[in-house]
Amino acid sequence: MAVGVGELSQFADGVWLDTQPVRIVGTELTATMTVLRLSGEELLLHSPIRMTPERRAAVDALGRVAHLYAPNSFHHLHIGEWAEAYPSARLHAPEGMAKKRKDLRIDRQHGEPAEPAFAGILDEVRIIGFRLAETVLLYRPARTLLVADLVHNVGQPQDAWSKFYTRTMGFYDRVALSRMLRWTAFSDRIAARRSIDQALALPFDRLIVGHGTPLCDGAKQAVASAFNWLPPAHG
Repeated sequence: MAVGVGELSQFADGVWLDTQPVRIVGTELTATMTVLRLSGEELLLHSPIRMTPERRAAVDALGRVAHLYAPNSFHHLHIGEWAEAYPSARLHAPEGMAKKRKDLRIDRQHGEPAEPAFAGILDEVRIIGFRLAETVLLYRPARTLLVADLVHNVGQPQDAWSKFYTRTMGFYDRVALSRMLRWTAFSDRIAARRSIDQALALPFDRLIVGHGTPLCDGAKQAVASAFNWLPPAHG
């Protein structure tokens, strides 16, 4: 499914997406924000992007923003705008974010006791040994896995630099992780492999990525293939 830049569109039951252009190491990509319906009218915003009047109105039309979720140590740049607009929303963030973003009131760190509002709706899996401190989410009602930088699906960027970089780094036209992250972002590959296996054991068919196009089917095989380079964990 393609998602137009700047459009809040429905991806699955209880799941809406919006994107904005971003440049990362010079490459022209998109960043994805996901809106999830929890119980009743409560909404969770995952990896919020820049708030505009139109974007805020589109979200408000769906329900009440009750939770804001920063999935890793990089996908947090615009979360403060939404926290200011929705001061009663609970903010969930990685361990260490409080030192990085002293302007934020963080209500719960990833890995702390389970959030009651998530029970039966969202599962969280922390990717241990991944320096980006990422936690992936399973949205059970739509069998959808949400990741930020664990894998990308950027398609076929056409500008010269983006095409060259994504080809060189091994994530052009495929669901994959940049070789740069493979080389630098894993402090404990055994622990990371165990976390990936834990995520792969979850019941999902769909995948939403922080950068690129979501998958409507075949998601589990795509994620598994993206981590073939990571040796099996033993013991």
